[in-house]
Amino acid sequence: MRQGFPYARAGQRIGLLGGSFDPAHEGHVLITREALRRFNLDRVWWIVSPGNPLKAHGPAPLDQRIASARASLGGDPRVVVTDLEARLGTRYTADTITRLRALYLGVDFAWLMGADNLVQFDRWDHWRTIMESVPVGVLARPGWRMPGRWARAARIYAGAELPAVASQRLLDGPAPRWCFVNIPMSSLSSTEIREKGGWRASTPA
Repeated sequence: MRQGFPYARAGQRIGLLGGSFDPAHEGHVLITREALRRFNLDRVWWIVSPGNPLKAHGPAPLDQRIASARASLGGDPRVVVTDLEARLGTRYTADTITRLRALYLGVDFAWLMGADNLVQFDRWDHWRTIMESVPVGVLARPGWRMPGRWARAARIYAGAELPAVASQRLLDGPAPRWCFVNIPMSSLSSTEIREKGGWRASTPA
């Protein structure tokens, strides 16, 4: 494996959680720990993106966001914070997943996201490629359970949905395959933290 890339062996079940993490917070940590348990994952990799194509304003510097993400996890060995998109030179999730599947042959990947992202998932570049490439685990955040259920992507792929009671079997079959689970969740968001000034105030000019 290339230097700077996380290690994974064939047969491991790894969830991919992408985002700006601007900054990382307890909500990200709770989603991750619930995903490990509910989807029977061995590891979760946080993919801290250089930027978000759907957001008009750029995030804090990548190094700062990675440091924040690592600090928020408290050394949990099951979670790896990465700058994979920066290393791979990819901008869109579909491209990142394609590259990772080619690099990590035999590793079982799943894409993880909150129900709020499911609502706008059909706006993502090549979103159908994501659904057709890897299983997708959706974790319901406050206020997004019903909107997530009625998302266009959810309706189009309704026939590929696993019931929540079968969530641990998410990676037991090929894509398209997805599961929507309700979890106890912190309502804290990165946006709220930025608006309170506790994050960007420390961002270098």
